[in-house]
Amino acid sequence: MKRIKDDLDKTTEKILKEDPSFQEELDRADRAWDVAFQIYDLRQKLGLTQKQLAELVGTKQSNIARIESADYTGYTFKTLEKVTKALKARLEIRIIPGNSKINL
Repeated sequence: MKRIKDDLDKTTEKILKEDPSFQEELDRADRAWDVAFQIYDLRQKLGLTQKQLAELVGTKQSNIARIESADYTGYTFKTLEKVTKALKARLEIRIIPGNSKINL
């Protein structure tokens, strides 16, 4: 069953037609949401509060709240490693070639 387009879908399509570079911003936001929700979900599944996770990581609760915020992208690789370890998870980062041709 095909989903009916709502006003947000229509507005997004209009903006992308006017400015195709906006897709890059949407992709960046999507990745930030993904990271935030993964951390939140893992923390919830382990039954940890933000404060408890912060103690395991060696940081403040406000920093965990920031990392779980979908609009935050200022985390470092080192921070993500610490959070991942505290959540008894594995950090996996992949670099995927784009559609453009790469000349070597």
